[in-house]
Amino acid sequence: MLSLPTLATFFVTALAIELTPGPNMAYLALLSAERGRRPGLFAVAGVTLGLAIIGLLAALGLAAIIAQNQLAYQAVRWAGILYLVWLGYDSWRDAQKPVGQEDYSARSHIYFRRGLITNLLNPKAAVFYLAVLPNFLPAQASVASFILLAAIYVFAATFVHTMIVVLASQLQPFFVQPERRRTLGAIFGLLLVGVAIWLGLSTRQV
Repeated sequence: MLSLPTLATFFVTALAIELTPGPNMAYLALLSAERGRRPGLFAVAGVTLGLAIIGLLAALGLAAIIAQNQLAYQAVRWAGILYLVWLGYDSWRDAQKPVGQEDYSARSHIYFRRGLITNLLNPKAAVFYLAVLPNFLPAQASVASFILLAAIYVFAATFVHTMIVVLASQLQPFFVQPERRRTLGAIFGLLLVGVAIWLGLSTRQV
């Protein structure tokens, strides 16, 4: 069984790691500033599911196979980079269109899906489960202990991501006007491309 101090220390570690700028934080902050709280929260739900899936795969040993196989790792890595570039282009394209009253609510499932895919294609999440989490496990720990720590990490990440969305969405009313929206869409798109480049540089090696 994991002790309470171990669980508390791991939770603080997970919070610290999630407060470090990364692809999820950048995407959620930019999305919420441009499009508001609702799309951001749906994206958070997608990211949460993605983290939970990767945690389960790590517990089953599948994430280790991907991390140790250069071909599989690079395939996931490049898919994530290209997907972020595409999201940047899509943001710029959407910003050129007029926004209807029902636009964002009708597309909530799209933001959920994008959050999910962005996280599943982020190799750094798998590396966390393989390089950081095991340090908090005793020797010959059970799969249940691994899953417990993974659940704590998902909770910590979701808390941080939700706070990011709530804070960033406060800026959204300022960008409702068409001219400002087009400008922010271009900036948002360029920043996402920048995040893709950063992800590519920071994940060149497992």
